[in-house]
Amino acid sequence: MSIEQYIAYLMSEPGSSSCVRASEVLEVSHDKVNRLLNREHYTSYDLFQRVKGELILTGGTLTVDDSVLDKPYTDHTKSELVGYYWSGKHHKAVKGINIIALVYTDINGLSLPVNYRLYIPEENKGKNNYFEEMFYEVLDWGLRPGRVSADSWYSSLKNLKFLRNEEIPFLVGLKSNRTISTEAHVYEHVSEADIPEDGLYTHLKGFGFIKVFRTVDQNDNARYYAMWEPNESDTLAIEREKFKKAKNEHWNVEKLFRLIKQTCKAERFWVRTKTAVNTHLFSVLRAAQRLLIMAKHQIINTAYAIQRTIFIQAQKDFIAQYGNLDFR
Repeated sequence: MSIEQYIAYLMSEPGSSSCVRASEVLEVSHDKVNRLLNREHYTSYDLFQRVKGELILTGGTLTVDDSVLDKPYTDHTKSELVGYYWSGKHHKAVKGINIIALVYTDINGLSLPVNYRLYIPEENKGKNNYFEEMFYEVLDWGLRPGRVSADSWYSSLKNLKFLRNEEIPFLVGLKSNRTISTEAHVYEHVSEADIPEDGLYTHLKGFGFIKVFRTVDQNDNARYYAMWEPNESDTLAIEREKFKKAKNEHWNVEKLFRLIKQTCKAERFWVRTKTAVNTHLFSVLRAAQRLLIMAKHQIINTAYAIQRTIFIQAQKDFIAQYGNLDFR
């Protein structure tokens, strides 16, 4: 049994994942599956290496975000990496595993995960520490992004100054109470400012001049974003179309988290040790990479289509074999 077989199993499994279920599908003992998950030691570099040939490594958008993989029925005292984390989905702290991912969208629109971390409480690091580590790693590996995008959790002054020092343009979310100044010595929260459709060129307190954009969702909730370019005149010239394109590319990280949860068994698995959890989630991200690449090459219609395709063929086989049986 190989890790590639386990990844293919995750891609095709319609229900929850377990060593017993994998052993039935792969026709090996469940102990063999368990040993595989506890034996391997894959890293984020391995994740990047698998797909660097598919991507144009220069000029794309590098997006950082994190998500909680819900594990409501797991005893966090007996399972490594499981703890309580704030969930945007549930709007409260929930029990689960916190995964931080970097997703790279190249200039042709292919979007793939290229780096990841599992939050480890005993490391005493914050999300911003992980982000900085991961950012420098992908640079060392040869990635040259044209922009970084992040939500408001990652828009601290420290992070923004870090990106400015690297001369990397950015799009970041801003919390509504961030302070800006459009007129000298006149300060206001970004939520209080009159922001035109094409954005507001303004000074962000503690940082410098940025371009702020505002969006309103279907529930009438306003959100605020800052864009910055190394050249001040380029920042001033940013138009809404450029903002919309960058925002759409940023959304690819949310699409990844939805894909790994709904299709690749990111949450529905039953191993406990740190090594086994890491091997499983590495395999989950590899499964997502494969599905996204298969969709790019039109092997499947979408990254969500693989299980439907498999099931349709199974239905056809079942009907062909048993459709004419009559037990009356």
